[in-house]
Formats: sequence, structure tokens, C-alpha cells
Amino acid sequence: MKTLVIVPTYNELENIPNIIRAILEKAPQVHILVVDDNSPDGTAHAVREIGQKDPRVHLLLRQKKEGLGRAYIAGFKWGEAQGYEGLVEMDADFSHRPEDLVNILAALPSNDFVVGSRYVSGGATVNWGLGRKIISRGGSLYARFILGFPLNDWTGGFNAWKIETLRKIKLDEVKSNGYSFQIELKYRAKLAGCRGQEVPILFEDRRVGQSKMSLKIVIEAFYRVWLLRFQT
Repeated sequence: MKTLVIVPTYNELENIPNIIRAILEKAPQVHILVVDDNSPDGTAHAVREIGQKDPRVHLLLRQKKEGLGRAYIAGFKWGEAQGYEGLVEMDADFSHRPEDLVNILAALPSNDFVVGSRYVSGGATVNWGLGRKIISRGGSLYARFILGFPLNDWTGGFNAWKIETLRKIKLDEVKSNGYSFQIELKYRAKLAGCRGQEVPILFEDRRVGQSKMSLKIVIEAFYRVWLLRFQT
């Protein structure tokens, strides 16, 4: 399966060369698309230099910061136009481990989508404070209760999709952009009758740089779940 790993970035210069190298070491068959929101720290320039030496590495440079959801949708559409059959969401900060990518890729051919899950047997989080654990685990339980599908990790962002699944989701109709973006993709996939599998991952806190999580993003997720339930 021709697969593209999409890595959205904003000010990830400290991480991006290392995560690209680590991904390609673990999964040399994949290509990587870095979707950069015009980072002022030179992230895009670093990716462009790597891509000049390695044809598996691509850059999609956007003009301004528009949020995680918009970045991923731009990456999905780029991947579809280039003929990729599998599309993977992955963070630049090593919270999504390249060694877990291998198992996610292995599960994708027999499923419509794959969720890298912190909340199934074998999955876990590392170096998280109590508050973050409550928000993440509570958010997934909250989404599961309201949306009615037996998925354990609704909020996680380490996911893989077949291109046919994304077409069924109808990306142009996706409204979420922050924390709730991952919830909406999974919910639309389940509503469309798509088959998903949760694969255990170890989620580590970022190594360097600043987290993009904010109170606004969390609040959006909590009210957006109700909109998804009654307006989708």
C-alpha cells in the first residue's frame, strides 16, 4: 500500500529533522508530507533541505496558522491528488513513537482505519500530569457515551486511514479544527459503516518545544461532541 505519513508543524525546527529520520528508519517504505503553517523558526526550510536529498520527504507550505484540522485536511487532499492509498496522522514531537507506526501500518490493509490507542491493553501514557490524564481519558469516555460507538481512544491523533475511508467521511463537511477534529473523523467513519481497529501505543510527552494544547481547544471539543451527535 502506497502510504503517506502527514506531519503538521508550527515551530518544530528542533524536532522535525529527528522525527523524519526516525520515521524513515522504522518504515523506509513510507513517504512523509510535512504540512507547515509558515513557521517563523525555519521549520519549512529544514524540511525543504531534507527533501532535496531524499525524494520520500515532501513539504506543503501554507500561508498562515489555521489549526490542526485544516492542516490535516490539506495534507489528506494533497495525498489523494498524488495517488496515495494510505494516509497516517502523526505528531512531530515524538509523542507518537515511530516504533508504534510499524504496527499501525501493519493493521491498515485489513481495516478501513486504524487508531493508535492509549486506552486498550498494551497502550499507555508516559510523563503526564493528573490534569492531562483526566482531560484525555475523560474526553474519550465522554465522546464514547454521547456518540454511542465502542471506541476507547476518541481523542488520540495517531491514526491511519485508507483513502476510500476519507472519501466516505466527506472532508469538506468536517467542521472541527482543534481537539475535536480527531473525534469528528472517527465518528464520521463509524457512521459511514467503516471498520476500525485500535492498536496499542505508548504515548510520551513531547521531548522539546511547547505543547499546542489550550483551554480553548478542550472547550471546543466538549461542546462539539453534542453538535456531532445531533447535526451529523
